[in-house]
Amino acid sequence: MRGIYQSVLHAVGDTPLVQLNKVVGRHDARVLAKLEFMNPGGSIKDRMALHIIEKAERDGLLKPGAVIVENTSGNTGVGVAMAAALKGYRCIFTMPDKMSQEKVNRLKAFGAEVVVTPTAVPADHPDSYYETAKRIARETPNSFMINQYHNKDNIEAHYRSTGPEIWEQTGGNFQVLVAGLGTGGTLSGTAKFLKEKHPRLRTVGVDPEGSIYYDMFHTGKESVPHTYKVEGIGEDMVCGALEFAHIDDVIQVNDRECFQMARRLCRRSEEHTSELQSHHDLVCRLLLEKK
Repeated sequence: MRGIYQSVLHAVGDTPLVQLNKVVGRHDARVLAKLEFMNPGGSIKDRMALHIIEKAERDGLLKPGAVIVENTSGNTGVGVAMAAALKGYRCIFTMPDKMSQEKVNRLKAFGAEVVVTPTAVPADHPDSYYETAKRIARETPNSFMINQYHNKDNIEAHYRSTGPEIWEQTGGNFQVLVAGLGTGGTLSGTAKFLKEKHPRLRTVGVDPEGSIYYDMFHTGKESVPHTYKVEGIGEDMVCGALEFAHIDDVIQVNDRECFQMARRLCRRSEEHTSELQSHHDLVCRLLLEKK
């Protein structure tokens, strides 16, 4: 027990590392999962949301009575809405129409306003959730935009919390860090901290088919994005919160692999057929064999 927290915001972070046993074979690498769903808002985005809000308050950018505006796939919105509810800010979020109704309802439960926008439009289209959020912020007095996709404080949040936690929990005794790429802030900040401690650490980003990151990393050029089903990772534009300098490799996954692995993790299946193997398993094995 860790005693009594002054508020739910003090419960952000300090999430456990748990060894995966039933989706990892006997000859695979030891795989540890950091259980970020145990943050009070249900995802790793709680860290970034709280860090950006409190830094903006200290810097005088976020003032009493302000309206927080952000474009979100859901998780960042929950982290922001949770903090805003406690601190007394109003929230307006824009969200693509491919996101689940459960995410929309959860944001509304915190008292936020949600504006749903089309998914299948370019990032710079006036109706995209990025541009819609920018327009709302311009038109709303006393507004503050989190700007998670381009805000360097996104990286700093994980440099100051996620990275140090993993280092302390493992004692630095691991060889590979694997994380999904969305805004890029999680892996960029965590990898930056850990590579300063462990220069030989290998860092790997996971990107869904339809996103631009895989081709950007391997060719230096943007591919033509297309719609995919998995939520929360991948992107159709270059994000300022992504720093490839801290990333050693990017692998590509598809919707089928993502959904199958999510189900396997939930059901704790012991099957190890090649059809059900995800890239998350494969990258750990391949990197281990290269040692």
